[in-house]
Amino acid sequence: MPRRARRRAVLASALAAPFIRSARAAPVAMRVSVDTSPRHGRTLAIADFLRKLETASRGEIAPRLFAGGRLYDDSEVIRALVFGQLDMVVPGTWHVAAYVPEADFVHLPIFYGQPMDVTRCATDGIPGELVNAQIRRKLRVTVPGRWIDLGFANWYSSGKPLNTLEDLRGLRVRNAGGFAQSWHAKFFGATPISMNWTDVPLALSQGAIDALQSTHESCVSARLWDSGLRHALVDHQSVAAYIPMISEAFWLSLTPALRTLVIDLWAANIGDYRTDLATAQEQAEQSLKARGVTVSYVAANEISAQHRRMMAEQSRAMNEMKMPPTILACVTDALAAIN
Repeated sequence: MPRRARRRAVLASALAAPFIRSARAAPVAMRVSVDTSPRHGRTLAIADFLRKLETASRGEIAPRLFAGGRLYDDSEVIRALVFGQLDMVVPGTWHVAAYVPEADFVHLPIFYGQPMDVTRCATDGIPGELVNAQIRRKLRVTVPGRWIDLGFANWYSSGKPLNTLEDLRGLRVRNAGGFAQSWHAKFFGATPISMNWTDVPLALSQGAIDALQSTHESCVSARLWDSGLRHALVDHQSVAAYIPMISEAFWLSLTPALRTLVIDLWAANIGDYRTDLATAQEQAEQSLKARGVTVSYVAANEISAQHRRMMAEQSRAMNEMKMPPTILACVTDALAAIN
């Protein structure tokens, strides 16, 4: 049976049994925050999940999604979750790394320029499971399932054309946060600047930054060409990924049947969300070109050469990223299994 058909079968079985509505006086409110726009792939995925959750729970759960940073920027959502101000968040690994440094292992040099399946082998395997366990232990939250793959991060600029990686030298390059993306920028001679996504359009248009690390889809959903984006350099430096989290207070307020429903629904849909985002990234690349953005590509032999250079610096990178050596050993074992 094809993978997508199996996911649908899981969902059908989860919903086939009659759902017995509890005697609670009112539905359980569920506040969810993302700082990406309503057009962004992550926002669309979470909105779809919440609609399905409300329907499948027969109104027992009443989700409300706050997009575009209306409540919080992603740099603030984990704290808000822990303090009971939100019920579900889906922050990038770079934000989770402030609490669990090894969560950002997808940005290690070992993954530079590698295919998506290589990264997924680690995120869906034992390395991802270890990170999820650390998140649960340190933050007292529930991770309902596999991570959302946003897609490959690349380089984008306003004024200076990007034809080679050398063109990054001296640029002020915005990143989403954490230690790993900053390390990448410094590796290529750029000056890293961490900044919330909601601040990027103005910073780009005003010249506060020269370039940014992001994905095609993120740039398109934010219409960054309106803010001066003119050039892109594709090197697939890493896979940007989001980790779903549910607050302890919200989770404990659910019946066992509702908790099972949340887990089953996420498992049944995450594959489709990943597929949809991969398609969105391909379409976004064409949209960038249609809007006059010049898209250049780092040659495969150059990516291989840079990967070797990065690997020579991996120990130093690990120190800067504040990651324990155990996660690298775990990642290495996971990748060895597919080589």
